[in-house]
Amino acid sequence: MAHKDFGIRDGEQTVALPAATDAGVYFIGRIRTPWKARKDCPKNARGSDAVCTVEVDARFRDALKDVSSCSHLVLLYWMDKSPRNLVQQVPSDGVRRGTFALRSPARPNPIAMSVVKLLGVDDGKLSVIGLDCLDGTPLIDIKPYFASTDSVPDAVVGWHRGKN
Repeated sequence: MAHKDFGIRDGEQTVALPAATDAGVYFIGRIRTPWKARKDCPKNARGSDAVCTVEVDARFRDALKDVSSCSHLVLLYWMDKSPRNLVQQVPSDGVRRGTFALRSPARPNPIAMSVVKLLGVDDGKLSVIGLDCLDGTPLIDIKPYFASTDSVPDAVVGWHRGKN
């Protein structure tokens, strides 16, 4: 369940999880970052200029054909050290919020997403900027980022208005 280092904050609410999962996922690789502990990770993927490495497993490397033509990618990854039973959390602003109103890694299915800048591809390894996860995080998928369809400039998160 929850990794011992994640920590549950005062005021947070948990639930009992189902006995079994509904689906399976193939991890297609691992993400290498400079961060070994949660406290060291940036609060969001744009919070660091660190160059990270995405290592794609050999069996999936043929799927990287033409990825090098992309300037940016969407990475989906599994926050394997996060608790999955939090339904209300108290983030750094101290206000309790529902998990689905947050981008926290603690969630029933700890899937994270980042839009990364692709610096290069070499022998199944992608050099990227724009990650916020622990070293060794399992990779779920890689998709091209399309600014024409993925960007929604007028999108709003009401509780986040006025924050930096």
